[in-house]
Amino acid sequence: MAPISHPFDVLQLRIDPGGGIRCLYDDALDLSVFGPLKISRGSHVEPTAEGQWTADLSPVQGPVLGPFPNRTAALAAEREWLDTHWLTS
Repeated sequence: MAPISHPFDVLQLRIDPGGGIRCLYDDALDLSVFGPLKISRGSHVEPTAEGQWTADLSPVQGPVLGPFPNRTAALAAEREWLDTHWLTS
């Protein structure tokens, strides 16, 4: 079996004093080993009418980022914002 390729080098896990874990979901780690999962949407990455892309972070009380020229750029900005602002909150 070939290893799974991932565009991100580090998967950050934030563990609170009660044992709760917060992270950005990634298939690289089977999070179910930590117990029952509660997965929720962090954003909506969508195309605009002009063919650009935005990352709407309102599900986590964040801003709308963009527009970006392509989906890859919007996803990268989304992840950076979530890592910097949501994961550490």
